[in-house]
Amino acid sequence: MFEHIERVPGDAILGLIEAFKKDTNPQKVDLGVGVYKDAQGNTPVMRAVKEAEALLLKNETTKTYIGSHGAPQYGEVVLPMVLGKDSPVLAAKRASATQSPGGTGALRLAADFISAQLPGKGIWVSDPTWPNHHGIFTAAGIELHKYPYVDAENRLDFEGMLAAVKQIPAGDVIVLHACCHNPTGFDLDRGQWQQILEVVRERNLLPLIDFAYQGFGEGLDEDAYGVRLMAENLDEVIITSSCSKNFGIYCERTGCLIMVAKNSEQMENVRSQVAIVARENYSNPPAHGGAIVSEILHSAELAALWREELTEMRDRINTLRRDFVESLKPYGLDQKYACVAEQRGMFSYTGLKPEQVDRLRDEFGIYMVRSGRANVAGFSHENLPYLAKAIAAVN
Repeated sequence: MFEHIERVPGDAILGLIEAFKKDTNPQKVDLGVGVYKDAQGNTPVMRAVKEAEALLLKNETTKTYIGSHGAPQYGEVVLPMVLGKDSPVLAAKRASATQSPGGTGALRLAADFISAQLPGKGIWVSDPTWPNHHGIFTAAGIELHKYPYVDAENRLDFEGMLAAVKQIPAGDVIVLHACCHNPTGFDLDRGQWQQILEVVRERNLLPLIDFAYQGFGEGLDEDAYGVRLMAENLDEVIITSSCSKNFGIYCERTGCLIMVAKNSEQMENVRSQVAIVARENYSNPPAHGGAIVSEILHSAELAALWREELTEMRDRINTLRRDFVESLKPYGLDQKYACVAEQRGMFSYTGLKPEQVDRLRDEFGIYMVRSGRANVAGFSHENLPYLAKAIAAVN
C-alpha cells in the first residue's frame, strides 16, 4: 500500500540545521532556527524554570490525566497574563482557556473549531506570515487568503493592509500577530490597531490573534495591547497563546487557546465544543510545561525572577538590533538596514534577497531562511563585525 507514496522535500529550516552542523567554517553563524540564544549561542533554561521544576519534583503526587482543557491552575495564570489582571472580559466570565501542545496546537484547535462550527468561512493571513499558518489552516479544510503586510521596500504596508481588510467578506476570519510579527518583525502601533479594530467591527470579522511572543517586544503588558483592545471591544475573539518562548520551555510544548464570547453562557457553549476538538486531536495536553508556568506565576518570588530574566532577554535582543545597524555604518549600509532596529521580537525581515542569502551561506557560513528572515538572537557582539563585513560583501 505504501509503494505509491512519494518523498517530499524536508522542512527548509530543519535542512538549515543539518547544513550548519556539517559546515566546518570556524566563523559560521546560525540565524535560522527560531529559538532564543544567549551570548554564548546556547538556549538556556531560565533560573525560574529550574526552581519551579525542583518544586514540582518534590511535591508531585500523580501522573494522571489533566483533562481536555488542561490543568485549571494553568488557565488561572495564563488568562490574566494575556488579558490583564483587571480585565473586564475576565470579570464578565467571557473568556475560556484550553491548554494545548504549544501555540501550534492552539492554532490547530482554533482551525478545527472554525472548520466545524463556522463552515464556509475563509481565513485571511498576512503576506508574509509564519509558514505553518498555511499548513495548519489548509489541513483543517479552510479556504486561505492573504492580505498585504510588507511592501517592495521592506516596510510595513499598513495602507495596503487596511485597504485589503476593508474588502474581506463579512464573517470571515482574520489572523493578526499580536506582537513580534513572524517572520518580519514589523508590528502595528496603537493607532493602527485602533483602525484595524474599527474595520473588523464594521465588517463583522472574527479576529484570530496569534500571540506567540508575549514579552519579547516592548513588555508583557505593552505587547498585549492589541489583544486586549480586541477582546474588550468585540463580542468574539480567538487568541492562541504560547509560553514556549517567554518561559524558554520550547520542548515542553506549552500553549493555550483562549476563546472570548459575547457572554458567559455563550462562552460555556463554545468551551464545550473546544473540548471535543481537543479530545479528537490529542485527548489531553502534556502536563509538565503548564505545571512549570503555574508554579512560577502562582509564586510572587518566582514570578519576579521570571520577569527579570525575560526583561534581560528582551533587552538583549533590542540592543543587538541597534548594534547590528551600527556595525554597518562603516560600509554605508546603516540606513539601508535601519528597519532591523525598528522591528521587534526574535525575527527580522532584513531585506536580503535569496541570492544574497545563498552567498552568505556558501561564502561566509552564515545561515538564514532564503526569504531574508534572520533570527536576531543569533547575533552576538563577537560575530557582528563578521556579519557586517559579509553583508557588505554581498550588497
